[in-house]
Amino acid sequence: MDKNIAIITDTDSSLPVELAKKYHIEQVPITIHFGERSFTTGVDINDQTVFEMVDRLNKIPTTAAPSPGAFAEVFKKAFREGADAVVCICVSSKISATYSAAVTAREMMPEKDITIIDSLNLSMGQGLISLSVAEALSRGAKPGDIQPLVNNLNPRLHTFALLPSLKYLAMSGRVGKLAAGMADTLLIKPILTTREGKLELLEKIRTNRKALIRLLELTRESVGDNQIERMAIIHVNNPGGANELEMELRKILVCPAEVIHAEFSAGLSVHAGNGVVGVVVQTNR
Repeated sequence: MDKNIAIITDTDSSLPVELAKKYHIEQVPITIHFGERSFTTGVDINDQTVFEMVDRLNKIPTTAAPSPGAFAEVFKKAFREGADAVVCICVSSKISATYSAAVTAREMMPEKDITIIDSLNLSMGQGLISLSVAEALSRGAKPGDIQPLVNNLNPRLHTFALLPSLKYLAMSGRVGKLAAGMADTLLIKPILTTREGKLELLEKIRTNRKALIRLLELTRESVGDNQIERMAIIHVNNPGGANELEMELRKILVCPAEVIHAEFSAGLSVHAGNGVVGVVVQTNR
């Protein structure tokens, strides 16, 4: 690397802390608000504690993107510690004001070399982009090379997730309580995917087992004849389900030797619900 380039993302990337440290990636936290009380993702709240509070209070919290000031502080810290430039990979602008806040922070520091990238992705889709960016920069890529890299990578990222219940979507108002109750009575399990920078409902399947089988089919179809470069299993308080999903995927696909397991992270999990399990695959083309 000609320059010492700091890599920054946000906690909606779902990157496990140890993996972020390994790749020298700093994560700016999303804030969770339960009424007047505020919590910082990855500091004093995680998937487990957020749903303990949700179930106790019977209330879904709100989330807030990092402020421009929060990004500015992280940028300043990077430059104080010797960075010549900063590359910041943000959660999709289609679902969060995070990208906008990072751009505002850059405008507060016009003399500095700061590149802000809208990942147009989320969770470990954004996380895998951040890892690829870190690897590219370590090989000598310049900040100006990163947007084309992300543009090339996004179509090769495929995300599918299974919701065990619509209870939490109903609590948040995204699904009517009556519809959610009927769906749970009929054992309907939604499958989500990322599409154009958003997490969207793809299909509704009866019973958990059939939904899991369908998620496996969708993953296999998305991979096709391509090779899998990276794979991540994401979950919300469901490590057993994550292990089962990896085991089933290994039966039908040539998976990497190491598969990342990651919590969805509190900034995202409150919008999906407890028990979610899913997969993100990065193919070679």
